[in-house]
Amino acid sequence: MKTDAQIKENVLDELAWQPNIDETEIGVSVENGIVTLSGTVNNYIKKIAAEKAAKSVDGVKAVAEDIEVKYGDDYKKTDKEIAKAVVDAFEWNTAVPKDDVTIKVEDGWVYLSGDVKWEYQRKAAKRAVENLLGVRSVINKISIKQDVKPYEVKERIKNAFERSAELDANKVTVLTDGHTVTLQGKVHSIKEKEDAETAAYRAPGVFHVKNELKVQYYTEYA
Repeated sequence: MKTDAQIKENVLDELAWQPNIDETEIGVSVENGIVTLSGTVNNYIKKIAAEKAAKSVDGVKAVAEDIEVKYGDDYKKTDKEIAKAVVDAFEWNTAVPKDDVTIKVEDGWVYLSGDVKWEYQRKAAKRAVENLLGVRSVINKISIKQDVKPYEVKERIKNAFERSAELDANKVTVLTDGHTVTLQGKVHSIKEKEDAETAAYRAPGVFHVKNELKVQYYTEYA
C-alpha cells in the first residue's frame, strides 16, 4: 500500500510528465489517499488536465480540485463573447444536439442545462466548452432523457463490463431501479471507476448512474 508521501510524489511526477501543465503552478497535498490540488493557471484546460493527471495515479482514492483560473488582460473575454463562442462551438460539433442545450454565462462560468438522449452528448457539450478562451469553469447540468423504456439494462451493462479490458466485471455489482443504475463493488483506480460509469450510461434507458464503487489498492484484492 502506498503512503501519502509516495502518492504525492507520484502525482507531482505525473504533473511534470504532462506537456501542457506547468507543475510549478500547482500545489499538491495528500491525506488518506485523497489528493487536493491548488494554485492558479492561465486557462481552464490546464485545470482539467491537472485533475485528470492526478486521477490517473495508482493509489489515489479521490481528487479535491481547488485550482483557480486567471486569464491575463490580453486574453480576457466578456460573457457575451464567451456565450457566442459556445454557440459557435456547438454549431461545429455534430455530437452536441444544440437545440436541446441551454447556455448561461456568468463571470466566465458557463452553465449548461437541458435534456439529451445519451451520455456521450452530455460529455461532448462540456468538452466543446472547456477549450474556449475566457472560460473559467463549466457547470454541466444537462440531464439524460430517452423515450425508450429500460430493456435488459442490467444484462447489457454486465456484458459491456465483460467486454472491457480495463474493467473486472466480477468485482462490480449492478443494481437497477427503473431508469436508475447503481454500481457497487471495488475497482483499482478512479479511472476504472469513471470507465464503469461511462459504460453504464451507454445502456439504452439509463437516465441516472449512482457510482458507489470503492477505489482499492491491488494488494487489497483477495
